[in-house]
Amino acid sequence: MGPSGEQVGIVPLAKALELAQEYDLDLVEVAANARPPVCKLMDYGKFKYESAMKAREARKNQAHTVIKEMKLRPKIDPHDYDTKKGHVVRFLKQGDKVKITIMFRGREQSRPELGFRLLQRLAEDVQDLGFVESNPKQDGRNMIMVLGPHKKKTEAMAEAREAQAARKAERNGGATGDPVEEPADA
Repeated sequence: MGPSGEQVGIVPLAKALELAQEYDLDLVEVAANARPPVCKLMDYGKFKYESAMKAREARKNQAHTVIKEMKLRPKIDPHDYDTKKGHVVRFLKQGDKVKITIMFRGREQSRPELGFRLLQRLAEDVQDLGFVESNPKQDGRNMIMVLGPHKKKTEAMAEAREAQAARKAERNGGATGDPVEEPADA
């Protein structure tokens, strides 16, 4: 390919190198296994820089899946339950998975149905934000359940950015710094 992307055709190597020097560009082999090999005239440094910037931008927009953990006890006070449920709701709204662990101690271990009922109640309370990804199961002294969010992390991040921009605009209250003209009396 030529300097502006046009097809040049089959050119001897010496002629291609001469063209590259003439336009002050690099001769880059695009497809080595093709017969004849396909080469392109381009500014290789600029190409590397632009591809690095694209990769950096893609990493910036990438979302990491995080599993948050919430620990409960079977005999939890209603107010404490509401507080813990609020944390679970916040995590699900942010697009994170939540691992809920119920810890049994002493005689509580003989009553796993208490923990099961508590996990079922929590799953019902947050069903509009998340779903049960892994059903409650006993693991030694603990009972574990995983909740997954309905919306993806990227969607949650986008919504948070929009809400933040709206709050910022509301805080500024339209104060642009321009003088306001008063209507003249007629």
